[in-house]
Amino acid sequence: MTESTHSNGTKWGSRILCGLVLMLLPGRVFGLGFRIPNQDAEAIARGNAFAATADNPSAIYYNPAGITQLPGQNLQVGDLNYFGINTHYQAAGGGSTDTKFEVIPVPQIYYVFSPTNLPVPLSFGLGVYAPFGLGVDWPQDSGFRSIAIESRIQYITANPVVAWKVLPSLSIAAGPTLNYSELKFTRGLTSATDMFRYNATDFGVGFNAGILWQPLKQLSFGANYRSAMTMDYSGIAHYNSTMGGANAKVEASVPYPQIASGGVSYRPTTNWNVEVDVDWSDWSTLKTVTLKGTGQIFGADLPLQLNWHQSWFYEVGATRYFGDGWSVSAGYFYSSDTAPSRYYDPAIPDTALHVGSLGVSHKGEHWTWAVAGQIITGPARNITDSQPNPFTNESANGKYQLFVPTLTVSVGYRF
Repeated sequence: MTESTHSNGTKWGSRILCGLVLMLLPGRVFGLGFRIPNQDAEAIARGNAFAATADNPSAIYYNPAGITQLPGQNLQVGDLNYFGINTHYQAAGGGSTDTKFEVIPVPQIYYVFSPTNLPVPLSFGLGVYAPFGLGVDWPQDSGFRSIAIESRIQYITANPVVAWKVLPSLSIAAGPTLNYSELKFTRGLTSATDMFRYNATDFGVGFNAGILWQPLKQLSFGANYRSAMTMDYSGIAHYNSTMGGANAKVEASVPYPQIASGGVSYRPTTNWNVEVDVDWSDWSTLKTVTLKGTGQIFGADLPLQLNWHQSWFYEVGATRYFGDGWSVSAGYFYSSDTAPSRYYDPAIPDTALHVGSLGVSHKGEHWTWAVAGQIITGPARNITDSQPNPFTNESANGKYQLFVPTLTVSVGYRF
């Protein structure tokens, strides 16, 4: 892609998303690593085991083929709130610190239209959500300020989809993902007082697709695929030290993974729905991110070594349906780690996680709503062999433990 083409793509992509971003983009976004798998209260309550159920407008994210189950027009808005985000660090030589307290909202909006006057049964949808994100803020006396202080990734996707009910029991869907992202991070480099800051943006296009098959009333299968995509961030880097300051235009290519998920839903009676899903993220493409242009400041471009590997979610959830549209759900999922200990970076505090959830929902003739609570935690991850900063000898060695409670509310209306 030429620089001119890339610039035009960024300009038009930014215009397309501008209004939606201004309405929905939170001041800060937090994710588990880069992923934000939580996109709907009803699905979250089921441990995000929703690919084979996908029966509300958030199916645009979980499995877009599921929107063929929604007659008429359906609008749904939701808000995921991370309360008291905390990563606790216990230094190998004693002492401890925590990331700064934050309460961060992550909103979503979905719209689905299934017209009845078409020659083939098609459904159309549009979702705006944040599938990735990052927000970490360490105090400067952490013991590793020359490795990490603050890191932010804001990432918003506008996702139109078209779904086709090929057979009464089989639906397929696909659509583009129009993605806008902003990257920010701050760290020291060579001393206890210097500061390096980088702020950059980019726009990119990918796609997602899904399939939903229900061969029996009691059994359904669903699968969803999200394409890989690279954000070619471009922005300005600032460096300040006791020797003075310098600026440079810097570019950084960050590959985002292809993601595949699939599951099976079993409904032994009309009162129960039990689902098991598996979700795979191919983070193995994220190796070394080179900050191209920092050579103007330091004499050589700075490399950020990550060397991540593939990661998995294992999800299970159940819903008990009662009369008058009421239901209660519970779920659990396990998230494996993605970063090898040798290249562990506190800017992206990565660890295996156990996530439990509980929720309640109600579906009326027109209005629907759901509320879900969630606890995200896991065993402490002990890092003993991380590479030290050669200038300061600071390293990421120590124990890291994450604890995050969340609350999500979704409200929908059927026209």
